[in-house]
Order: sequence, then C-alpha cells, then structure tokens
Amino acid sequence: MEGTRFRLFPQPRFLDDFEEPETVYVSSPAGSLEPGPADERMYTIFPVGKPSPYGINPNPGEASDVLMPPWKGEVHPLAEPDEDGHFDYLEPGTPQFEAAHLFGTVRFVMDIWEGYFDRPIPWHSARHYERLELTILPTLENAYSGYGFLEMGGDRKHGRYKPFSLNFDVIAHEVGHAFIYSEIGVPDPNGATGEYYGFHESAADLVALVSSLHFNSLVDRLLNNTSGNLYRLNTITRMAELSDNSQIRIAANDVRLSEFERGWIKEHKLSQPLTGAFFDIFVDLFHECLLDYGAIDAQMEDMSDQLLATPDYAPVMQALFDEAFARDPDSFKMALIDARDILGTYLADTWQRLDRNDLNFVDVARAFQSVDEDHTGGRYRALIKGNFDMRDIGHVRVGPQLQPLQKDSHANSVRTMMPID
Repeated sequence: MEGTRFRLFPQPRFLDDFEEPETVYVSSPAGSLEPGPADERMYTIFPVGKPSPYGINPNPGEASDVLMPPWKGEVHPLAEPDEDGHFDYLEPGTPQFEAAHLFGTVRFVMDIWEGYFDRPIPWHSARHYERLELTILPTLENAYSGYGFLEMGGDRKHGRYKPFSLNFDVIAHEVGHAFIYSEIGVPDPNGATGEYYGFHESAADLVALVSSLHFNSLVDRLLNNTSGNLYRLNTITRMAELSDNSQIRIAANDVRLSEFERGWIKEHKLSQPLTGAFFDIFVDLFHECLLDYGAIDAQMEDMSDQLLATPDYAPVMQALFDEAFARDPDSFKMALIDARDILGTYLADTWQRLDRNDLNFVDVARAFQSVDEDHTGGRYRALIKGNFDMRDIGHVRVGPQLQPLQKDSHANSVRTMMPID
C-alpha cells in the first residue's frame, strides 16, 4: 500500500525558489492517519488560548509548578485527511496546513533516520507518554523538543512573524535533539561536559542537513546552483534560515576547537568545530563517490584538497566543477545521494556507540572512525582523520564554562526537564 502524501517546504517559503511546497510520501499507509494528523507515535494540535509554553509554570500559584502535556483546552479544528487518506490537498495559510506540515515533517525525518538506524527510534518519554504531542504556540519565540512534546513557536526578530512549524530545518533540528535524548540520554546538569552540549547541537544540525537532502527538488537546485562545488555558500550549509541573508548556524565553517581552550559560553558556538568537521567529511565523501562514478579525476580531487581555505579555491575550482557537472550531471546527483546516505548511516551507527557520561568530541571522532572500519575496512580512514585533525579535535581540551547559561541554552531549558518519580 502506498504511503500518505503531504506537502512540505524543503526550505522556508520566503526564500527564492521555495515559495511552493513539495509533495512527499511518508511511510504511513494511506488511510491509516487520524485527524490532527495523528498516529500511534504522535498527535498534532494547534491550541487556542494556551497561555504559555510547556515547562516551568509562570504562575505556579494557579496550578502545578510545571506545565506538561497533554493540553486539555480548546484547539483549532483538526486537519482531516481526504477521502483517500492524504493531506496534500490542504492550502498554506490555514491552521490545518500548518499542523499537517508539522506532522508530515516529523514523520518524514523519522522515516529517514529509522532507515539509517535500521529500526524504530523510541521517544525518550515513552515511559510516561504513549504518544508525543506536536503542538503550535505562536506566542513562543523558540522551538522545543521536550519530555512528551515538541512545541513550535516562531520568529519575530526579522520582520513579520514566521512560524517554525513551516520551517523544515527547525523542526528537523528539534527531532534530532529527540533522537539524541533517546539514543544517548538526557544529560545530568551537574555532570555533563560542555562538549556533550556542543555535540548535541551538532547532531541536531546534522539531522536537519542530511534530512533536507532527501528532497529531490532541493538536491537538483543545489547541484544546478553550485555544479557540485559544495563549499560555495548554498542551501544545505545554511541551518534554520530566518531570512535571505541571516541564519542561525552555517555548517560550512572554519571554526577550530582550539578557539575554546580557554573556555566556552554558548554550546551553539562550541558545536561548530564538530559540525564543520562532519561537513568537510561529507564533501570529501562526495568527491570519493564522484571518483567512483568517473565524474571527476584524481587530479581534480587533489587540487580541491590543496587549494582548500586559500583565495584560489573559488575561482579555480568553480570553473572545474562547472565543466565536470555539465559533462555528467546524473553522476553528480547519484554521488551526492550516495555521500548523503554514507554520512547518515555512519552517524546513526556512531551515536549508538556513545555514552552521555563525560562525552567529548574525541569520543565522537573515534566512534565515527571505528564505524568506517566496520563498514569498509577503513577505506575513508585518512579523510576522516584529516578532517578531525584540521579542527583540532583530539589535540586540545575544551576549557571551562565561562558564564552562566543563557535562556536560549538547551542545557538550561525545558528540553532537559525530566519527571521525578
């Protein structure tokens, strides 16, 4: 039986080329989803009059000290499937489309990563909640993946209100946090390392990056705009975009871990050396796959490595990529998809080998290298080690936390709240 159709925005609709959503299939058989949408793993609501986000109650005298799901108040009418069980008939601009977009994105990302894990990924709240509540709260200027819920607000800092429930990267990032909480565990605030929190941010960004590459239209635009020169600032390197020229994080960065030897303040910044190393590994895997397909030669790959981080890289390499891509665009697309799936599979295997206690970036690097040994006998050993070395991972120690965590920190938020029995 075919899956269920949704329409999702691969990137925010205010960006050029992404004004229209793309139709995708998720694994839920057509006709199996309930209004909401909802299934046996999660349900979606758009509350009416919800006074505050889940977490610490701002008015504890009125009720309990914490606000947690389920929401029992009024909700907007639920998104209903059509007569064939699909949700792709819904039009943007309605609460129902927003709810369907949120659910469809979470299900789409789950399908991708359960494929890489080769098994279902349980929610870390499964002990107390049979299903995850996906909820939309426009008054919230953030997005949270917490115990038993995923709550989406929006952005008001860059002009008009932009709901995060329509932002694929933001939703996928929060689902990535949920995966890590499930697979590695929620940190002990008194014992977790700064690198654990930096790793968490990096992993969530990588979930979003790899997931976005499962949109056929995005892959085509990426290659047509760059000719396969992925170091050119482009769609996949811009995480959680908020406007045409402002984004929260950039995956292709040159940050080294040595910048944090004296200490760290924000885990988002601390994550950048690890995210950058994995992006560089992804690019190198792409080049290896291009070699396998005969789309580039060894001389071009060597030149890319030699010119990287020099002023000559962009003008020299872009001309070579333009010529090679024009010659064999199909091989470029197959190579990009192969590199995407190698990275996704390796990350899933890596995360299953980590322990939240005293976790640091060296642990992540060593686990990733051992995964390559298991899969290929170490075919990519040199490129993996080289990219971690280039970021100083394994060569320096991160210093202490220099300031109290800010309100935008995952380490000090509703994301890490756990029930006390």
